[in-house]
Order: sequence, then structure tokens, then C-alpha cells
Amino acid sequence: MSRRILMGEYLHEICSFNPAPTRYEDFLVNRGQAMFDYHAKAGTEVAGARDVFRQQADITLVPTFSARGITSGGTIPQADFERIEREFREDLIAAGLVDAAYFTLHGATAADREVDPEGRLLAVAREVLGETIPIVASFDLHGVLTDRMLEHLDAWTVYHTYPHVDFYETGARAAKLLLRLMDRQIRPVTAKVEIPALVRGDELITATGRFGKMVDAAKAIEQGPGGLSAGFFIGNPFTDVPDLRTYAVVCLDGEPELAASVATELAATFWEQRSHLQAKLCDVATSVERAVATDQPVALVDAADATSSGASGDSLEIVAALRAAGCRRRVLTPIVDEPAVRAAFAAGVGARLTLELGGTIDSRRFKRHTFAVTVRSLSDGRFLSESFGQEWNSGLTAVLESGPFTIVATSRPVHLFDRSLFYANGRDPKRYDITIVKSPHCQHHMYAEWCEMISVDAPGSTSANLPTLGHTQCRRPVFPLDPAFEWKPVAKFLSRYL
Repeated sequence: MSRRILMGEYLHEICSFNPAPTRYEDFLVNRGQAMFDYHAKAGTEVAGARDVFRQQADITLVPTFSARGITSGGTIPQADFERIEREFREDLIAAGLVDAAYFTLHGATAADREVDPEGRLLAVAREVLGETIPIVASFDLHGVLTDRMLEHLDAWTVYHTYPHVDFYETGARAAKLLLRLMDRQIRPVTAKVEIPALVRGDELITATGRFGKMVDAAKAIEQGPGGLSAGFFIGNPFTDVPDLRTYAVVCLDGEPELAASVATELAATFWEQRSHLQAKLCDVATSVERAVATDQPVALVDAADATSSGASGDSLEIVAALRAAGCRRRVLTPIVDEPAVRAAFAAGVGARLTLELGGTIDSRRFKRHTFAVTVRSLSDGRFLSESFGQEWNSGLTAVLESGPFTIVATSRPVHLFDRSLFYANGRDPKRYDITIVKSPHCQHHMYAEWCEMISVDAPGSTSANLPTLGHTQCRRPVFPLDPAFEWKPVAKFLSRYL
């Protein structure tokens, strides 16, 4: 007799400090079979879970609702989230009776009147699917793991890598847990320890940083006797919600006290290392001085305006500082500036014009700067991602040149954690002396392997200088927003099997 497993997806990460809201249209929505068609050749969580399930002859898969943020952005207007919730509910109802469910989630979204959208969607899943079927979800380690999420889940998995490269594996791990739950082989017990800390920096790179050693310890627990899943949710520091902080989480097979003990150890280690995990930033003036003085290629890392982290992408502050310093080195930078792109399209390739650039979205943080430019190329903004081979869309896009500065201007934000935008518009960072990289981290070979990386303390809604952002919702105290305070780890149990 066939057993039916429902699959659904909601992946998005918001920045509470970005004034531009994330609308329904900013999601790639696929429903029913279109969800599987999208993931057919992708190394995603859905693909990993699907491939595990398909190895079982008696499993029938039921794809339902998928919403993936095209890029990160500001808080979701309530009406837009309600549409997502409504369509999610409709597809779950249309699925009929199922024996289990798997969801791909992120964990760091927020709507105007819903600080825990993933928790809300899981509550809807329980309302529709019932309290008795097993439900497992996979998460991004930048998620904010709320009690409400865990109350509706039987088990979970979380990424073990940053930058993230284990999407497929995380989905596969979740699928294996769900099959064991369906066969009544395990009784998962989760212990969660809240760590009042927010971190952002190079030491979080799991291949090379201190955080990687902590994740290795969690993986050893997961792979050890009775281990089901273990890891860290370090939160997205830019999603300003009440439960924003770091979590050490361990799920074992029927061992609550042991789960609590090892989760507490993981949390204590993280707390001890918190100061070392913070980014080391260089002020704009010093960064520019270093970049101009050297004859080596340089990447000026502007993580404060990282669109993949939820920033608006419309800062030209570092370029303006380079120009003010008399920089003659060749500089490559991206910017989101729809008015400039429209003007470039109206003028045409080869046209010379004077434009006001920057600050079209986040005008509180970024100034407008006047540039005399030549329009070098125009495109529709559709291209394949270097990282995943999926189609991305930056909207109408123009390449503008102003003296030594090459500006790739887009109409809408697009992920910048690789070189896709530059390549799609005929620009190779290796052919420039200075590249503005609007991402906190990229794969090592993309920049760090061949150029000097300078992390700049520039203005922006995703700055690693966290105290400058203005958090108002997350519970306090929390490091590094507050002065030194004492803390001891305390484990909380969340299990449908206790």
C-alpha cells in the first residue's frame, strides 16, 4: 500500500532595517508539479529529500506550495504574507489525506503583524494535516528557531555549512528522519538552549573559522549513538524579532537529559567564543587608502549593503570615497538604481549623460552622487547563477562607465554572493584593480583566492557593526548590543514524544 508524503517550501530572509518591503511578487511561487519541475536539476533541500523518498517503492510524493524569495528584502506587508498563507493552506487542503509531511523553511522572515511566519505556516499545517502525522522541516542556520516552530515539528535538520553548500544534504537528512518516524523507529526529543548573542564575521566560515569547530562538535553528536540532528541557529541579525539570538539545538532518540547536557555544552562553547566571532571592520577612509595605495587586486567588502542579506543594494558610498581620494585604479561595483537604468535605456548604448546615482531606496543611509557616465551595455537582466545554474533576474540592467569606475546598475536587487551579475554583463572582476563585493562572504575561489579582502565599516542596513542598526524588537540583553552581562546556559525541552 502506497504511503503519501506531502512536500512544501517557504524560503526567505528579511532585513527589518531595509525600508523597501518584500512583496508577494518578490517570491518565486511554484504550486503542485511546478515545484518539482523547478527543483528537477537543482541541488536544493527539496531535491535532496525527494531523491531519498524516491528510493522507497511504496512512497508517493505530493508537491504542494513553494515560495522562494528571489532575493532578500524588507519586512513583508501583512496582506502579502496573508496571500502566501492562504495559498499554502489551499494547497495543503487540496493534497487530501497524507501520511507525513516535509517542509523546506528558512527561519528568518517577518511580516508587518507576524513575527514568526514559519511558525504560523507550521501551525496551519497542523490545522490542515492533523496532529498525528509526522512532520519534519529543514532550516537555514541563519534562522530564528522559535518554540512555536518546534511545537509543530517532530524533528528537524539545519545547515552545517557557511557559506551554505549543503542544501541537498540537509534535505536528505530530513527525509531520512521522516522515514524513520513513519516506521516508528525513533522518538525524537529536542533540547534547545537560547544564547543571547548575535554574531557576524569571518570566523563563522565553517571551513576555516572557529565556528566550524563548533559545528563539527554538533555533527559528531548527530552522527553518534542516538543522534538524530544537532547544530546551531545563529539567527539573522537583521531580522529584528523578539526571539532573535543564537540557539544550540540537539535532537536525540528518547534521551532528554543527554540532549540537554550536550546542547548546554555546545551553547557554553559558543558563548565563550562570541567576541572572537565578531567581524573585524576597517573604516571607509582607511579601507580606501589601502585599496588605492597597493598595486595588488583588492575586494572592498561592503557587507552593509548585501542584497542577499536583505539590504537595499543602492549604496555608492565606497565608490564616492574612492573618487574623492583621487583613485585612478579600475573599479567595478554593483548598484540597484532603477531611475538610472531607465535613463540609460532612454539614451542608448554609447550615450553620455550625467546621472544622480545611489540612495534611491535607502535615502536615510545613502547619499545621491553625481556622475558623468557613458552607457556601455544594456540587458534585460535575466541570467544564470554561477552558483546554482538557476535563472536570476536583476530587471533591466545597464553598465555605466565614469572614468576608472564601471558601475553595473540594476533595476531590482539580485543575489551578490557570487560573480553572476558581473559575468552576465561581460565584466570579470579579475580584470579590475578594485571590486566592491556586496556580500559578507563568497566562496573562497571567487575573490579571496586571488585578491586582498578588506571588510569595510560602511553604512547600510546589513552592517556587521550590529549596534549601529537600531534593534527595537529582540529581547535584551543580547551581545553585542548591550554592555557586558552574565549568562548561564539553560536547556528547554520541546518534543511531541515526552
